[in-house]
Amino acid sequence: MNGPTRRGFLAGVGALPLTAAAAVSVEEREASSIADDLARYMGFGSKRSGGAGDAACGHWLASELEAAGFAVEKPALSVPYFDPARCEIGVGEVRAPLWPQPIVMPTPDAGVSGPLVRVDGTGRADAPLTGAIALVDLPYNRWSSALAKPVRAPVDAAFAAGAKAVVAITNGPTGKVIALNADGRAPMFAGPVGLLAPTDAAPFLAAAMTHGAATVTLAVKGGRRAAFNVIGRMDRGKGKWIVVSTPRSGWFGCAGERGGGIAAWLDLARCAPAMLPDHDIAFLCNSGHEYENLGAEESLKAVAPPPHKTHFWLHLGANLAARDWHEGLFGLSPLPGTDSQRYLVVSPPLLPTARRLFAGLAGLEAPYPSDKLSAGELTAIIAAGYPSVAGVFGVHRFHHVAEDDARCIDAAAVTTTVAAFRQLLAAAAKA
Repeated sequence: MNGPTRRGFLAGVGALPLTAAAAVSVEEREASSIADDLARYMGFGSKRSGGAGDAACGHWLASELEAAGFAVEKPALSVPYFDPARCEIGVGEVRAPLWPQPIVMPTPDAGVSGPLVRVDGTGRADAPLTGAIALVDLPYNRWSSALAKPVRAPVDAAFAAGAKAVVAITNGPTGKVIALNADGRAPMFAGPVGLLAPTDAAPFLAAAMTHGAATVTLAVKGGRRAAFNVIGRMDRGKGKWIVVSTPRSGWFGCAGERGGGIAAWLDLARCAPAMLPDHDIAFLCNSGHEYENLGAEESLKAVAPPPHKTHFWLHLGANLAARDWHEGLFGLSPLPGTDSQRYLVVSPPLLPTARRLFAGLAGLEAPYPSDKLSAGELTAIIAAGYPSVAGVFGVHRFHHVAEDDARCIDAAAVTTTVAAFRQLLAAAAKA
């Protein structure tokens, strides 16, 4: 899909009146800026770590920080990569594409073959797996990571029982294949693993009933390549830092997954210098996210201000304000509202403030204390000992799906959510 136009997003937030610039409200200018930022982010295409889209996006964000007055660095990062050549499962004349699970364990060019055996979500197989192709039928979920026990356990069990390869059906809201985050340092599984879209699964589930012969081919070019994080600092010598972070990378276009966080991050970076005069300020944007927060871990070790000098850390994760959808009777149909499967987590002293500022915002209106819940990069931030934190994360319906495009994000919803985070940042700075 080509990048969405600025015109399309401005239509979503309401066309600006044809009056003098001075008459345009602050709210309208902010909405226009957020719409532009969303369109720019989506226009970079695929955001896989170290790829062309990820790099172009990172350079753009670095330039925006410089324009806002930050001193910017782009620390290098080594990330895995793979370029699929031929990735498929075949039974007889039937073929279906597979998404290779990284770090990819490739098959020979001719693939690997064996009887197709269904494995349920608990790891139970209906026939011996020695020499077989395991067809793991994952339960329905909004999947995100292969580290999740319901994914990892049946795959590990299949290889332990002698399977040559595993094909996992990523059952979820869209019927499409859901890419799964993975360890970025070493392969997670003992053999080749491919992910199969539920909409393609029927003939293979049927073949597994009779243990028909199947061939799995995962022919890829892969290895490691260079990526980079971005950090902008405004060191005023105050001795107390406020940090705002967000990831930028992901498996596909990541409009709903990452777009809202990027737009919020940019908005806060532009207003923070004036809004936070009594603090030093750092803005972090990490690559390597889909490899289980690889870039964020490097930032925490190498460039982030230390916990004892940090007054507050705000992390803007996935699904900041993705679109909600009807699903079921007529397939998926977009709604004007925001997906409620987004979670706001704050340090316990900030709970009353967060409840007040996010009242009426679906999902965010019920914040959780950081000592009870966290996920993704926010978990690493908390574990590193930062004393006061807040973060948002979630999994919308098209999370990690190739079709996570402009349909999945609404600039007006992002603008409303960003306004609440701006107020939270100001309140936390005074706490």
